Amino acid sequence: MSGTETSPAARHLAGRLRGDVALPGDPGWDEARSAFNLLVDQQPAAVAFPLDAGDVATAVTYAREAGLRVSCQSTGHNRGPLGELDGTLLVDMRRLDAVEVDPAARTVRAGAGVKWERVSPRLSAHGLAARHGSSPDVGIAGYSLGGGIGWLGRKHGLQANAVTAIELVTADGERVRADADHDADLFWALRGGGGNFGAVTALEFGVLAVEEVYAGALFFPFERAPEMLHTWRELIAGELPDEFTSWAKLLHFPPIPNIPESVRGQSFAIVVAAYLGPEAEGRDLLEPLRALGPVRDTFATVPPVVLGDLAMDPINPIPEQSRHALLDELSAETVDALLAAIGPDSGRGSTLTLFKLRQTGGALGREAEGAGALAHVPGTACAFAAGVVAVPQQLAEVEDTLAALEAALAPRRVGRLGNFVEQPADASGFYGEATWARLRAVKARHDPADLFAGNHRVPPAEAA
Repeated sequence: MSGTETSPAARHLAGRLRGDVALPGDPGWDEARSAFNLLVDQQPAAVAFPLDAGDVATAVTYAREAGLRVSCQSTGHNRGPLGELDGTLLVDMRRLDAVEVDPAARTVRAGAGVKWERVSPRLSAHGLAARHGSSPDVGIAGYSLGGGIGWLGRKHGLQANAVTAIELVTADGERVRADADHDADLFWALRGGGGNFGAVTALEFGVLAVEEVYAGALFFPFERAPEMLHTWRELIAGELPDEFTSWAKLLHFPPIPNIPESVRGQSFAIVVAAYLGPEAEGRDLLEPLRALGPVRDTFATVPPVVLGDLAMDPINPIPEQSRHALLDELSAETVDALLAAIGPDSGRGSTLTLFKLRQTGGALGREAEGAGALAHVPGTACAFAAGVVAVPQQLAEVEDTLAALEAALAPRRVGRLGNFVEQPADASGFYGEATWARLRAVKARHDPADLFAGNHRVPPAEAA
């Protein structure tokens, strides 16, 4: 059932919803159906923009009665795994944007359309911080439901396991609140199982007392990537406190006006890091890298809100292809292999806009008490690479370079995280066998008809 074929029926939803409904052919249709990755071409039957949880329930009930599936989004990140959304009602949650911060209780309640940029500054003003990731433009709901690893993760674990309650609309159109004491199996599945179990309308989660953090970046010329990466590899292989988190990056800044002139069109090897401790201790931890002589050093003791922009992730939609892997060990041989694939002497230049290695381990590698479906992250590093495809002719070159990088990392790969996998994939590989079986059982109990389409599908147990 195509979006065009369902348009006449979908117009009935507009009369039932307090919010707006966009249909194929309407003015603004392309904007309504857009994703963050401009290479993703979503073609749903309709797009609903609910104003509140009641509107979401109306949209879900309508979709079930009309024989449509339901897929929810707020920012449009990581939509590639869903395909064209044929026969699907896309529910855009951006107007569910209420935020409540309780500094005394160290809790936040955020609507499903809220981005981290709405919450992190308010927390920082109170000497608090959340377990957010690398971009303030990312939606809290999708990030949290998929697990969520960020700057505080090695010390405090996954964002999914900071969530204390989730409000959602189930497949039968009922509004429920899931927590450790109510619908506990659903609460478990949602925390790491993504949007497969209902239309999430709000989340509550705990935050941390963080007055300040020693954080910043060391910039090296791209040609010095080999010595920087090997030194960083040796650093993270040693005994480091969980309070210390670092990422190594190869970054090619495009020559476009919205990039600062000081780095526009240039390429760098960069280490970014954050330390939850005194500046003097942080400086000592970074000494092996600082001794290499970076061309720019931005480290300082700063309020935690600065962490939102530390990774320099793009905040505007871009056309990109990407790959991801979790690595069990970052050996010298692995570093040499990835440099041969994408380093200064690889002959591939700036084909990939970004390559990033995130240090994991610490609390991320330990199962938290009362954890959800994603209880921990295996391995010692999280690799992610992306290439901007500005014109169609670049696609083959980007794909070839990504394939070479994948081959270099394959011997050390121990898994993947759904939040970083931007292509259709078998989600069973993201979990252990017992966890996958339990997720499918929860799906069968709460959504046996497979109404809800999360970005990585968890099928009901009966559909095996």
